[in-house]
Amino acid sequence: MKRARTIDTTTAPFADHSPAMVWYTAYGSNTHLERLSHYLTGGRPRGAARTYPGCRDPRPPAASVPVEVPGALYFATRSPVWRGGRAFFDPAAAGTVLARAHLVTAAQFSDIVAQEMYRAPGADLDLSEALARGRAQLGGGRYETLVCPGALDGRPVLTFTAPWSLHDVEWTRPSAAYLRHLVAGLLDAGAWPASEIAAYLAARPGAAGHWTADAVAALTAGR
Repeated sequence: MKRARTIDTTTAPFADHSPAMVWYTAYGSNTHLERLSHYLTGGRPRGAARTYPGCRDPRPPAASVPVEVPGALYFATRSPVWRGGRAFFDPAAAGTVLARAHLVTAAQFSDIVAQEMYRAPGADLDLSEALARGRAQLGGGRYETLVCPGALDGRPVLTFTAPWSLHDVEWTRPSAAYLRHLVAGLLDAGAWPASEIAAYLAARPGAAGHWTADAVAALTAGR
C-alpha cells in the first residue's frame, strides 16, 4: 500500500504566478481517473447526466498521488448531473480530507474549473491571487473559489470549492452513483484500506445519517 503524501502548508506565497504545472487536488468524483478523463478528453461518465466537452489539452495527468489535506469534506446543494449532493471542501474546518493530487498543466486546470461551472473551456484563469494569498473568489458560483493550501514537490497545490463554509449551507445526501466514483478513486489511489475509505465517506456531513460504512463499501463490490 502506498503512503499518502502530506502537502507543505508552510510554503510562502508563490513568486511565480504563472506556473506551467500545478497539482489539481481532487476531493470529490475527480479522485477517480476514469471520471477525470471525461473532463480531459470529453464524453459522459457512467452514471452521469451530462456530456463534457473536454480540455484543450486532452493528455492524462503527468502523475497522480494520494494526499491528505487539512480541512473538511461535506456534501451540499443538488447536482443535476448526479441527482444528489455535491462534494465541497472547507479548508478552515478541522479535520483531514482524503484526496488525490493530479499533476496537470495550468491550462488543463483552467478548463476543468470551467467545465465544473458548466462553461465552455478555453480561457486561462488568473491564478495570481490564489497563489499569493492562498484563496481567490472568482465569482459566486459553487466551484468558483480557488484554494491553494500549500505545495507538493515545490509545485502549487490547487483546488476549487464554494465561497461559503461548512456550516453556512444545508447538507445534502449524495447519490450512490456519485459516491461510487469517490470510493473508486480513493481505492485506486492505493493509500487507504477500503474499510477506512467507507467509514470516512459515511461520516461526512450530508452522508452521515443517510449512508452507513457498509452501504458505502458495497458500492464497489465486485469491481
